[in-house]
Amino acid sequence: MRLPTTLPHLALAAALLAPLAAHSQNVALAGVLGSKALLVIDASEPRSLAPGQEYMGVKLISVGRDEAVIQTAAGRRTLLLGEAPVSLGGSGGGGQRLVLKADARGHFINTGFINSHIMQYMVDTGASTVAIGRPEAERLGLKFQAGQPVNISTANGQGKAWRVRLDSVRIGDLEVHGVDAVVTSEPMPYVLLGNSFLNRFQMSRSGSEMVLLKP
Repeated sequence: MRLPTTLPHLALAAALLAPLAAHSQNVALAGVLGSKALLVIDASEPRSLAPGQEYMGVKLISVGRDEAVIQTAAGRRTLLLGEAPVSLGGSGGGGQRLVLKADARGHFINTGFINSHIMQYMVDTGASTVAIGRPEAERLGLKFQAGQPVNISTANGQGKAWRVRLDSVRIGDLEVHGVDAVVTSEPMPYVLLGNSFLNRFQMSRSGSEMVLLKP
């Protein structure tokens, strides 16, 4: 496995796509105005909602400093300011389907959860496993030093790492349990989502979109 030790800081688009029963719906958190969230739904005019209010099938549950929790026909999810575009919808075959949209540089970056703790990830189809930098692993509360020590090949040569198993990894509404990962001794700007996670899905890419389908 070859892991980069440095990655460019990438600008994140502020949009989130969430599904309704019959079609995929674009929902973006454009801002937080005190106790209200400013939402843009399907490119409509920005709409200010207070908790409990609903507009175009999107109900606002709560508002934080830079996040908002919404409820749609597909379920509850969290919108974050600066989040890359994501489209979540039914697969048409009974499974779950997640559509990731690349940023201007072609990277698939967004927020997700490891063991119920929020993290920022970048999809890396060239990595055999999920990779986490040591500072991020410590923040996530991972007991990585109890894992198996291994040597890995990085852009700067050989590096030290620990093999661990994550209880759960979730992006959008797709969650996988028992995911193999490595914790690198060097910091990384993102959690790299490698094939120990991606291989649990049917994966396809067309242009700037990557589709993950869970049977």
